Amino acid sequence: MFTSFWACLYLWAMPAWSVTAVGREKIRFGANCIVVSNHQSQLDILVAFRLFFPFKWVSKAEVFKLPLIGWNMALNRYIRLKRGDKESIRHMMAACERALARGCSVFFFPEGTRSKTGKLRTFKPGAFILAHQMKLPILAIAINGTKNALPKHSVNFHGRHRIRIEVLGEIPYDAFAHLSVEDTAEMVRQRIAENVDGH
Repeated sequence: MFTSFWACLYLWAMPAWSVTAVGREKIRFGANCIVVSNHQSQLDILVAFRLFFPFKWVSKAEVFKLPLIGWNMALNRYIRLKRGDKESIRHMMAACERALARGCSVFFFPEGTRSKTGKLRTFKPGAFILAHQMKLPILAIAINGTKNALPKHSVNFHGRHRIRIEVLGEIPYDAFAHLSVEDTAEMVRQRIAENVDGH
């Protein structure tokens, strides 16, 4: 909760960004799950903290090197991943299993990298493998507005932007237990895509 408040200070201090969080009542606080969201901007990390919901991030290793945000992630023992590194993927999955077994939710951006256009990329399987292995629900989240507020590979803060993070609801394990990992990923992707601008 301290980290959520710390992150929100940055959002509140930027008058050009108007951030709205919708659907927080759909979160079952105290129950762990696999959290998945689309990914448009580095700003998504701060915006997700606007939910004031405890979780562990899975994030690419480079983010941990960012001033302030990366340092905070390291102190909170979030889970790092080197893209394309099989050994790193194995360690990431094991760390996620340990966090989930302790009752802590884990947050993924299953696209793997930020979308330049805002349109969702194909979802990578890691989050959905865990959901099947540990028989846990998936909490779907849609983020809109961050792509223009802080575009990929840019530090352009010009203009006013309305940012929205919406909790779409929990998908219980029974709803996808009969599906393959790939079909589960596509089902969740479609649900998020329906709530992302431009789809």
